[in-house]
Amino acid sequence: MTEAEWEALCDGCGLCCLVKLEDEDTGEVDYTRVICSLSDPETAQCSDYPNRHRNVPECVPLTLERIGQFHWLPPTCAYRLLYEGKPLPDWHPLISGDPLSPQKSGYGVTNYAPVPLRREIDLEDFIIQLRDATK
Repeated sequence: MTEAEWEALCDGCGLCCLVKLEDEDTGEVDYTRVICSLSDPETAQCSDYPNRHRNVPECVPLTLERIGQFHWLPPTCAYRLLYEGKPLPDWHPLISGDPLSPQKSGYGVTNYAPVPLRREIDLEDFIIQLRDATK
């Protein structure tokens, strides 16, 4: 798979940019509606995509070689679905042809009323349940 093909798998939902809380004992991951400092709450796009890993240390590079390590990806993420051998949802831009289809279909970060990350935020107050369109 080429780098361009790998990047094209991303549906642009922005859910991976939500701040997550992981239980150290169980490994269970809770999503919050708090977004990364580089994420645009209106578009779900990264404001500095080429430099995101350098500017936000928590932003982990997703690679084909490491995809099995990313259990925290949302259940609708194409990278996770590829790893699990599951099909892409109908609203995925590679199927729908519409780059805004994740947001329009209710599976993007903009549908969760994202809150910008600030120091005074208690993340536990913003825990959400993600919609799972893969079932």
